Amino acid sequence: MTNQVVHVHRKKYATGLFWQPIGAGFVARNYAKNLAKSVDKKLNLFTEFRGMIGLGARRVGHRAGMPSIAAEVMESMAEYTSFLGAFATDKRYVVIAVRNGVILEDKVFETEAAAREEYVKLSKIPDWGALIAPGAWGMPRAIERDLYDVVMGGAHAPLHTISRFTSRMTAFLILAVFLVGLLFLFREPIGQMLAPRPQMADVNPELVAEYKRQIEEKNKELDAQFEIEKPLPPEPIVMPFENLPDPVQRAQVCYQAIGFVMQPVAGWNQLSATCGETHVNAEFQRSFGTLGEFYNIAAGLMPGVFVGEESDDFLVVQAKLPAVKTFASQDERDAETIVRDVVTAFQSIDTNIETNIVVDTLTNGVDIATVNVVEIAASSKLVPMQFMKIFENFGGVYMTACTWDASRRIWNYEVIIYAK
Repeated sequence: MTNQVVHVHRKKYATGLFWQPIGAGFVARNYAKNLAKSVDKKLNLFTEFRGMIGLGARRVGHRAGMPSIAAEVMESMAEYTSFLGAFATDKRYVVIAVRNGVILEDKVFETEAAAREEYVKLSKIPDWGALIAPGAWGMPRAIERDLYDVVMGGAHAPLHTISRFTSRMTAFLILAVFLVGLLFLFREPIGQMLAPRPQMADVNPELVAEYKRQIEEKNKELDAQFEIEKPLPPEPIVMPFENLPDPVQRAQVCYQAIGFVMQPVAGWNQLSATCGETHVNAEFQRSFGTLGEFYNIAAGLMPGVFVGEESDDFLVVQAKLPAVKTFASQDERDAETIVRDVVTAFQSIDTNIETNIVVDTLTNGVDIATVNVVEIAASSKLVPMQFMKIFENFGGVYMTACTWDASRRIWNYEVIIYAK
């Protein structure tokens, strides 16, 4: 069994936890105990973090009080509800995946090859808010982050024992020893306290009643002064298919945006351009041109774009996409039926596609909702407007990305459909 403990800042962190969203109204320890019985009875530790339960085990090195590395990374990257990260540490690699606020992957790998294989598999899921990987891997759109810079120790999600028997027995023994020592040291004062004492004179009942009345009035004043506001109910969960961009407008915007950034610049070769959710990015490789010439030409052909210098010979041009009208849409068919109908539609035009069915989990910290999603990937000579016409008879359609491969002269599409 692989040891699932990593050292960061001379502190031990637990990884490899089994994460599961906790239902509303459940007590964390009881929920963890029932979950461990149904999954693996050797899971004897748990932590609670952002509406989730993480189960750990002493057999893989976990100990009570040890913080969770996944919770620390998620706390540090709070601006992203979905991210996929791979971090090098202790000659090992930690892979953490968070999807819509729920931890999907939390594991340490002994070899770089195993970690990279898991990362590549998870990266095929679309719509990651952030991608993090070692620079040597050469993963597209991924940035490199040091685990020592990400883990700041602010998540406060330590492991606890699921069973209270051991902790209660230890506390009882410590308390018993303390009481015996206390009685021995203060046996004489205690004896004097227990000795009979003369009775005090009776107190005037009218004074007692007045004193009680004054205390009640003071308590009412304090209650009014320090009244605590009741917490507001959580915001309702907004399903992703409630605000989908119009497929036709989305295709037109992507086509026009890619044409805008893929301008011919002398001495620089066009590689590819990708239309994402909010921006369009184009990649250029230097042949004989210069950086100064590129900036001068780009300023006239592509006003307002951002140019990122990945190196002296490789540039990325980025432009923000205009807003597209959104509306609620969801296909009335189940996921399996949608896959069959989509495959049939593409077979009619003799085009191969890749399909996958996933379940997205959403939470507002109290309630949990799920939605079935059909993922479709395809390569085609069709431009975005022509390609999206294939999905005219489907609801809940969203083209998450399209890429123009300048060298192969072909379009690569990623589309999802929200099913019932």
